[in-house]
Amino acid sequence: MASLNVGNLGEYLREQRRAAQLSLRQLADATGVSNPYLSQIERGLRKPSADVLQQVAKALRISAETLYVRAGILDEREREELETRAVILADPSINERQKNVLLQIYDSFRRENGFVPGPDADADGDAGPRKDTGSRKDTGPRKGDDAGADATEDQDPHS
Repeated sequence: MASLNVGNLGEYLREQRRAAQLSLRQLADATGVSNPYLSQIERGLRKPSADVLQQVAKALRISAETLYVRAGILDEREREELETRAVILADPSINERQKNVLLQIYDSFRRENGFVPGPDADADGDAGPRKDTGSRKDTGPRKGDDAGADATEDQDPHS
């Protein structure tokens, strides 16, 4: 069954390459991946790594996530989540704090609807720093309460 999936990937890549009006050699030059290897991928004989797919997607100006789904590396739901996160993180009109808050809200709605964010959501969505920031905020006021009149210690995030 895996070869069938890779075959579909190969057919899709061939269509995309032809639509971009690139020869196999031109695509090989653009990606840094050998011409014979790309040919084997298109014919469904090889299953490329995520790195190779990312290089090909960049050269063809298509979504790497779409290629991951076609290669069986990522399922459709994960792709949609990653694309949503990528759009939020790439938006220049909102600051980092706003992006983190928006991603937290997005995650809470997904959990409410029965979807649990995958482990990649933390890495891509910077959930790690959000969690750290949350713990610093939680521990900061407690230190301030214990310190009493020491206001300067409350303002130093490294104390």
